[in-house]
Amino acid sequence: MKSIVLVLLGLLLTVAFVCAQNSEEFNDAVARGRPPYSCPGNCGGEHTCHVKDNKCNCYDHGHYREVYLVFKCINSWVDCGRTYTQYDVTIVNPTNCNILDIYIGYDYSFRLRDSSSLWNMVRISPGVMTLPSYQESINAHASYTFGFIIEGNRQPNLSILYIRF
Repeated sequence: MKSIVLVLLGLLLTVAFVCAQNSEEFNDAVARGRPPYSCPGNCGGEHTCHVKDNKCNCYDHGHYREVYLVFKCINSWVDCGRTYTQYDVTIVNPTNCNILDIYIGYDYSFRLRDSSSLWNMVRISPGVMTLPSYQESINAHASYTFGFIIEGNRQPNLSILYIRF
């Protein structure tokens, strides 16, 4: 019995160590400006990587305006002393090209109520979300809406990190 407990403890420590290493690698990559997706222009963490016709342009966050996000507050309520707010965010593509890939970044202000409080997007790593597999693109002159419920009532900070047409 004692040996089984020791084996299980060893396995648990191994899993914890591997998870911590992966988290450190991600944080190290972000700290060095390497996003968790491939940008041919090495735009870095403080820029939007815009790829069109295999050409990369880098824009400061907040200065890329070709495709944009529109926030809509749906509702806000208090439950067990905590305030929650539901938002819809529409990715608007007014261009003549289909969006093939898009990565949206978020910070500490994006505190989801729980793991089921994000729909029509998937989180792929800390601070980054993208389209789900069933949404292969966003057509030219079209839009795509995703939603979430966060803790608090302040609109979270979201920005386009990477976009490929």
